[in-house]
Amino acid sequence: MPNTARRASFPRLALFGCLFVLAGCAGVTPIRDLLDDPSRYDGKTVRIEGRVRGAAGGLGVGAYEVEDDTGRLTVVSDERDPPRTGANVGVKGKFQALLSLGIKSLAVLREEDRFEP
Repeated sequence: MPNTARRASFPRLALFGCLFVLAGCAGVTPIRDLLDDPSRYDGKTVRIEGRVRGAAGGLGVGAYEVEDDTGRLTVVSDERDPPRTGANVGVKGKFQALLSLGIKSLAVLREEDRFEP
């Protein structure tokens, strides 16, 4: 019986292991979602992925624009130089809604981490 009990508990352990791994993987938020409802995301940590469309900076600080299929968002980095224009990047950071005027939203993502998409 002990061997049968071990075999029966394996699927449960595998399921819990998969759920644990998936819980640690935050999904990527489309930029349009951030800009369409900035108050919902304001102050929250989000992840975006896309292509760098413009970058400026030096001496370990900078800003760059990330574009996905749904829109563009400015990313501000206080600790790293920006990635090169044209690079594909993933960024985790705190979303900050600065201003909303009618259909236009001004917002930035304060970079906390950068990863490969």
